Amino acid sequence: MLATRLSRPLSRLPGKTLSACDRENGARRPLLLGSTSSIPTGRRTYAGAVEPVGSKAVLVTGCDSGFGFSLAKHLHSKGFLVFAGCLMKDKGHDGVKELDSLNSDRLRTVQLNVCSSEEVEKVVEIVRSSLKDPEKGRVVNISSMLGRMANPARSPYCITKFGVEAFSDCLRYEMHSLGVKVSVVEPGNFIVATSLYSPESIQAIAKKMWDELPEVVRKDYGKKYFDEKIAKMETYCSSGSTDTSPVMDAVTHALTATTPYTRYHPMDYYWWLRMQIMTHLPGAISDMIYIR
Repeated sequence: MLATRLSRPLSRLPGKTLSACDRENGARRPLLLGSTSSIPTGRRTYAGAVEPVGSKAVLVTGCDSGFGFSLAKHLHSKGFLVFAGCLMKDKGHDGVKELDSLNSDRLRTVQLNVCSSEEVEKVVEIVRSSLKDPEKGRVVNISSMLGRMANPARSPYCITKFGVEAFSDCLRYEMHSLGVKVSVVEPGNFIVATSLYSPESIQAIAKKMWDELPEVVRKDYGKKYFDEKIAKMETYCSSGSTDTSPVMDAVTHALTATTPYTRYHPMDYYWWLRMQIMTHLPGAISDMIYIR
């Protein structure tokens, strides 16, 4: 989740607006945010007026690694004042060290466990005290394509992402009258690019899961079914996108566009098409295609 208060001209983003994309209407105003909507491409571009960046600030969570780490560097390069929330700053994580090594007065790492009210309150105070005139902003949450469609053996992950989707929708409704826009970015498979998993780590997790399963569950599903799903998970480690720039571009547009989209879909065409089928057609049809 990102939080930003966006004021220096940013180059007009190229490309044509896709009219089928879902958007929120709104006038130009400054931004405060938190960390796609029709035909996707690996190199999607966005059109429309953008807000100037200038001295605007953004709070990015999860900057130790993955998308958060990449976003902190990317938004810093675009001219934002970046507060990079890191879960393991106090442990000297390599990602934190790399961000700190930039030695920039526009990028500051802060200790932030979003599950700790105390740490959240401290970061809020740091951000407030650093901004001369805090104003309205916008929220950009990163979910996943699996926040819109289920997938075998992914129930814990899907549940959390479905929750992000629901929370973001509710927040968008609730914040509309306050002039705060809320967008959701739903990436496809970027496991290779973010290095969050490897075949070795998946095997280690799988062994722990199987060893800890109740015997009745082992008998119901069987080792053959379990191994098939683990093998499928391993394929995601080598078949995904290696370039995170579509996600970076989506977040940048959500932060700077005068009328940001409600949802962004940076993903391969296969996953975009599958998501449309599973979310727009009757369940019997998608079940027939993807389950039977």
